[in-house]
Amino acid sequence: MGRAMDWEDRLDDWELELELDAQIQGSDWVTLERAAAQTGASRAALRSWYRTGQIPSRLADGPHGPQRLVPLAMVAARAEASPRLRRTAQRRLADQAQLEILRSRVDRLELRLATLDQLELRLATLEQLEPRLATLEQREPRLATLEQREPRPPYAP
Repeated sequence: MGRAMDWEDRLDDWELELELDAQIQGSDWVTLERAAAQTGASRAALRSWYRTGQIPSRLADGPHGPQRLVPLAMVAARAEASPRLRRTAQRRLADQAQLEILRSRVDRLELRLATLDQLELRLATLEQLEPRLATLEQREPRLATLEQREPRPPYAP
């Protein structure tokens, strides 16, 4: 009689696995690390979810021994339902918006700085020309009086 119960248990397990396969058809099974990276859920949250039966998981042979796999689509659906992960995603978007604002400000400041650099060069050129103008004004006093005259109106044809 023990063998009949064992057979029934195995059959139930197999039917449960077939049902699970049907649920996750088309879903990629990925490692916990990849699921965490793609959904924003922590590996600790993923462990909690599969331990409490919120998502299925499997052990598969990996390059360094057995590794836990979870269906990415089901993890993504569970992550979307998590208020904490939703807030984290909103904060991340807010951070990205702040970053764009700061980048825009930096661009404007760089333009202003370039303008100031150009003005500084022009000022340096004028400062170099000032002693030469003073020398010319001493040689030719008439040049000094040119500044004092009223400016001529622009030529109008």
